Amino acid sequence: RTAPESSSETPDCQTRINSLKYILSKKQKTRSFQLSARGHWSTWPAFASGQTVLRNHKPCCAPEQRQSSNKQTPLTIPKPRYLEQLESYLRKELQSLDLTKKNSQELKLQPYREIFEFFIDNFKTYKPLLSAIKNEYEVTLAHQKKTIRALEPLKAMVATVSEECTRQILALQEKEKDQINTLKQEKQHLLKFIDNMKEENNSLQTQVEHLQTSVAEEYARYLNEYGARKVLLAKLNDMHHERLEMTRHQVQDVKGEDVVKLTLALKIARQDLTKAQVKLNTTIADYGDVVPRRDFESLEKKYSDLLQEMKTLQKDFDQLHKEYETLLEIHRETAEERDNFCAELQRVQRNCTPRPNWAKCSAVIPGGADRWGCLAEGKTSDQLVDVLLEEIGTGALREINVFPGWGKGDKVPVYLRHEGEVKNKKLTKKDVVNILKDVWREKIALEQQVWKRSSLPEFFLSYLQKKHGDAAAMEWSYTLYENMRLCRSNHVLSSFYDILTGKVGEEQYHGQNQLISNLQKELAACDSSNSGSLTSKHTAVREAFPLKRKESIQELVDASGCKLDSTEDLIDYMSLFKEDEEGNAEPFVAKLRTQYVREKQEYLRQLKDKLGDLTEVNADDLKTAFCTIDPDIDDQTLDTYIGLAYQVRREQPDQEVVPVETALERLLAGDVRRVGPSPREGST
Repeated sequence: RTAPESSSETPDCQTRINSLKYILSKKQKTRSFQLSARGHWSTWPAFASGQTVLRNHKPCCAPEQRQSSNKQTPLTIPKPRYLEQLESYLRKELQSLDLTKKNSQELKLQPYREIFEFFIDNFKTYKPLLSAIKNEYEVTLAHQKKTIRALEPLKAMVATVSEECTRQILALQEKEKDQINTLKQEKQHLLKFIDNMKEENNSLQTQVEHLQTSVAEEYARYLNEYGARKVLLAKLNDMHHERLEMTRHQVQDVKGEDVVKLTLALKIARQDLTKAQVKLNTTIADYGDVVPRRDFESLEKKYSDLLQEMKTLQKDFDQLHKEYETLLEIHRETAEERDNFCAELQRVQRNCTPRPNWAKCSAVIPGGADRWGCLAEGKTSDQLVDVLLEEIGTGALREINVFPGWGKGDKVPVYLRHEGEVKNKKLTKKDVVNILKDVWREKIALEQQVWKRSSLPEFFLSYLQKKHGDAAAMEWSYTLYENMRLCRSNHVLSSFYDILTGKVGEEQYHGQNQLISNLQKELAACDSSNSGSLTSKHTAVREAFPLKRKESIQELVDASGCKLDSTEDLIDYMSLFKEDEEGNAEPFVAKLRTQYVREKQEYLRQLKDKLGDLTEVNADDLKTAFCTIDPDIDDQTLDTYIGLAYQVRREQPDQEVVPVETALERLLAGDVRRVGPSPREGST
């Protein structure tokens, strides 16, 4: 291995290095060291015993200096040739280095490393050990360099942190300088205050000692005075007792009373006083809770007044509570009606079309605007549609000459069984109304004679056959039937048609007539002068219909006032029941019939609610439901309603169950009315 060449070396230096390498290699072939007598390396210059070695000898000095030193010390043993060559090479390498650079220490280490490698290469025996030592040093140096390189950023960071901490410390010192000065001033002030307090404490201590001395002196003086006072009081007491004794002796001498007697009297007086005190205490204990009679009578009178006032207030409270319950019920009914009206309004707004201009109908109706005004007065849109259809139907009916026959099948009503065409009699509404009224009169008269109710369809046919013969009976029957079917706005025609076709029972017709007849009798009974007029019919209507609500009574009164021509207080009640030539009743009677239907529907609705979710009902359950919603119903009426619902006679036993809807439809077709007040109304 050769040493690294420097760019500054001259050819002469290179030649010397080569010669040095040659010499070193030659020395390796020869034995360049001597062994001692013990077989170890000879350590120059120690192997030459007795030789003097200069202390200031420098192995790496120049050859000239070494020669001069050899001249001065001729007895010194010269160095080995190989050692001198190594030292000479080392000096040259060190002299050629630029030690001003930053890594001068590493550059300086390189020549020593090369010399050590030369040394290892020449000693083959110790080369492994020396190489291991050298490698370990190299590894250690590399590790130290790596550690130094890793610590250099930390050194810079430590320096930066140190500077930052120094700045912060200076800033804190500057910042707290004023506070420290303030604290120092406060400290000085407190020290002065403490000194003042100490001085004041010493002064107070001195005053306390002085006061203690004064108090001790005063205490001694007061103690002496206290002893003198006690002696003086003892003398005064003795003098007082002596004077009292002298006075007592003088009194005894003057009055001559005995002391023993006085003592005995005093003892007895004290005993009497004790007895009186005991009696007084007993009286107080016995009569402590007793009040004087005057106070007792005053309190008793006050209590009676308060009790009477309380009863009056309780009575007023009960009355107010009853009125409150009534108002609650009215409010509930009003809220229910409001909800029904709202639901009806929403249904109408959703399903119905806007109200048409009915005045346009006056142009096509016979009679013009006057007749249409009479027909449309007080009617709803639905009723006006019926009136319009009726006018159109009757107009078309007058143009028809013949009707087609319905045949003679079993499903055809008995009064319409005919084959072929039937002639149209072209009757007016007035003629039809008169004929139907005559039919009712004949039928009622016949039933009163035989005491048996006949079927209206059969009686209707027999009546026509009796009046017009068998041949013309069907012509009259078809003509009357078509007029009744078309004229739904006329009560006489519509009610006769419903009963004739079986939609409504005949009992309903008689029940309504009986209702109107009873009202006429009640109003006539109130008319004591038989003048046909009443000052106020409100009370009479209430007496005739005790089960109607106040709202229904008011509706009847309002309906009766619609047709009053007179502005006087007297009311012509007879005019309320009149009919025109076509059988149309006054608004009062029409409202009465409407309320009859509405009250029956309400009655049956309560019955349905009482039956609940039942789909079928037997006679016992239906009776129980009737008795619950109408407790005042009698057995005869109840049996009539049950027979109507089950289509049986009253004497027949209970039938099987029927659907609830079927029973309600049958009851709706018959004459079903409430007998007594509703349980809810009775409770309020």
